Amino acid sequence: MNRKAAGMVVTLSAAVAMLAGDANAQNSPSSAALDTRLRGAVESKDVPGVVALITDRERVLYRSAFGVADVATGRPLTSDALFRIASMTKPVTSVALMQLVEQGRLGLDDPAEKYLPELAGLKVFESFDAASGTYQLRPASRPPTVRHFLTHTSGLAYPFTSTIWRDFKPRAGETYPFGGPLLFDPGERWHYSTSTDVVGRLVEAVSGQKLEDYFRQHIFAPLKMDDTSYNVPEAKGARLVAQQQRAGQRMDGAIELQKPQLGLTIAAPIGGGGLASTADDYGRFVRMLLNGGALDGTRVLKAETVALMGQNHIGVVSVPALKSALPRSADFTFIADGRDKWGLGFLITADQVQGKRSPGSLSWGGINNTFFWIDPARGIAGVIMMQYLPFADAKALATYDAFERGAYQLVTAER
Repeated sequence: MNRKAAGMVVTLSAAVAMLAGDANAQNSPSSAALDTRLRGAVESKDVPGVVALITDRERVLYRSAFGVADVATGRPLTSDALFRIASMTKPVTSVALMQLVEQGRLGLDDPAEKYLPELAGLKVFESFDAASGTYQLRPASRPPTVRHFLTHTSGLAYPFTSTIWRDFKPRAGETYPFGGPLLFDPGERWHYSTSTDVVGRLVEAVSGQKLEDYFRQHIFAPLKMDDTSYNVPEAKGARLVAQQQRAGQRMDGAIELQKPQLGLTIAAPIGGGGLASTADDYGRFVRMLLNGGALDGTRVLKAETVALMGQNHIGVVSVPALKSALPRSADFTFIADGRDKWGLGFLITADQVQGKRSPGSLSWGGINNTFFWIDPARGIAGVIMMQYLPFADAKALATYDAFERGAYQLVTAER
């Protein structure tokens, strides 16, 4: 046998071994037990449908889909379903910016106004009267840096994470580029916010490309994330999961369709949300991060950059479990209140909970109850996708918890 033929045999043997490993993991007793948990969440009508994936550094260990993609029609949910992943866009935007930081095109401690002049002269709430809506503003004590926006310590907020932003009505002639005045001086606190929208604008300003074009060229195409985009091609529209929500003013009833439904296109893509993706595609994204910035021989970030992104970048400041200010989200009970930290685009787990991820794991989610975590210490990551409001719904979080515990049982059994 010549050398070329021998090499082909070795390659084919490796591929067969990998496929056999996938099959063994997928058909194991632990996998069957995880199927039972997720199927049970659907059958009990806790959630309308769920797609879940577990990967290690080399391959997918588990993939499943249960339930329906549309509660009105009963359309079955399949593993290649497209979900609007909302704030799971944020880590993608953060990776994009860190590519530019690697290239020396901007620095983490540069004032962001250096690249976005509209950020100059930001104001902070000195006072806000909830009854009358009157407010007083003062100049910020320091300009927010690129790092402040990557870590949600800029002082910005969301209307669903701040009663002040929810109730704020600007006076005539006042405009605010990213939603409103700052709640606090940059660096003083952590508050979930439109900060990653600013990160997206930084990517566009520094690269000279629109976000969709930049992501496609520098992240999605290299990682073969062919089903991830802001604008969903018409040919893929039938795979998009319907936007759904719990019924009732407090969103505490049965699951129903949202009205109106989102279309296939996003008029103005932003860094903080809007992407559509599949569990498989996002699984490739998290596997790249598990592998220190590379996947299948293609590198999109340096290993040291990925390590930097996973470090605490908020110092003694801690991440609080926020109270929701709007029904579209429940309280952020999935955060270890006052103990978790934040890196450059990710929540960092502080505590070891028996049967779950390791301390130092990275995670976040999207408002429609899509979630992921990356556990570098154990070398695994999980992606779970549902598609309904409110965010952090108790039954969605219970399904997420059951999936994560089942993931570690599966990995322990396989190793």
